[in-house]
Amino acid sequence: MTQRDPVGVPTTPRVSVVVPLYQKERYIGRTVASVLDQTFTDFELVVLDNACTDSSVDVVRGFDDPRVRLVHNDATIPAPENFDRAVRLARAPLVKVLMADDLVGPTLLAEQVALMETDPSLSLVSCRHDLVDDDDRVIVSGRALGAADLIGRRDGATVLRRIVRHRGNPIGAPGNMLFRRAAYEACGGFPADTYVLDVGLAARLVTQGDFYGMPASLASFRLASGSMTSAHRRANTGTQHRFLRTLRREHADVVRRRDIVAGMAREPLTWLRSQIIAAASTDPSSRRHRLATAALGRRPGGRQRGVANTTTLSR
Repeated sequence: MTQRDPVGVPTTPRVSVVVPLYQKERYIGRTVASVLDQTFTDFELVVLDNACTDSSVDVVRGFDDPRVRLVHNDATIPAPENFDRAVRLARAPLVKVLMADDLVGPTLLAEQVALMETDPSLSLVSCRHDLVDDDDRVIVSGRALGAADLIGRRDGATVLRRIVRHRGNPIGAPGNMLFRRAAYEACGGFPADTYVLDVGLAARLVTQGDFYGMPASLASFRLASGSMTSAHRRANTGTQHRFLRTLRREHADVVRRRDIVAGMAREPLTWLRSQIIAAASTDPSSRRHRLATAALGRRPGGRQRGVANTTTLSR
């Protein structure tokens, strides 16, 4: 539904939150609710149904809020195309892409919009996130995952070097980020490979302006049970290598040899952490899960609603 002012004239929201949706009936209700619970209210929520065959769409239809706009694909399309179409449907100058099973904390939009509207030279802001399980319980907090050297304002060159050194994703999941629609259009949008949608987009966006990393953990990345299979990890690693080679080639004037050497030295640690995170997504009652969450530094406590930051995973 289009938002209108008191005399019926269509208005443009300040922010568009777009959710590419496919087969997430278990989680999408919580995702939508976390957006509608924002303290910042001048936004639209665009949910793009990628021809779901489960009850996901029925869950979205159950929300009676004029800010929610449900759009349908006639047939299922690849994730990169679906993500791009979701952004193209956005009407606002500031856009957040939120995975259909992730969560955002209640002050996330308010804090990120304030940064972006105060400083027009920023093309992208991102926060930290927690990893949560199927029931929104925190597996590991954002502070344990975050990249400390990307807190505060950083120019594009610094961010690109950090990505090469990190060998994973020091920026965060799509839901962590808020970016300018104009920067998205200028940089070419999402990369073609599903496994680097998040970090690949960030690397492109910082060629259009500066980056600001927020220290707070304000979103939650869902690590669903069994989501990280060995096949996925192998595909992720191979794609990451190709992505980094391309990044070094395209930004040879920025990425230094010492960045490459530091990244190669770090790779075993990145691989080990991905194995531990995969173990943490198993049955919480298992010994493997308990050892993994201990190694990750799981924060004590039960449920935590929509508060999170940075992971090495892409979905």
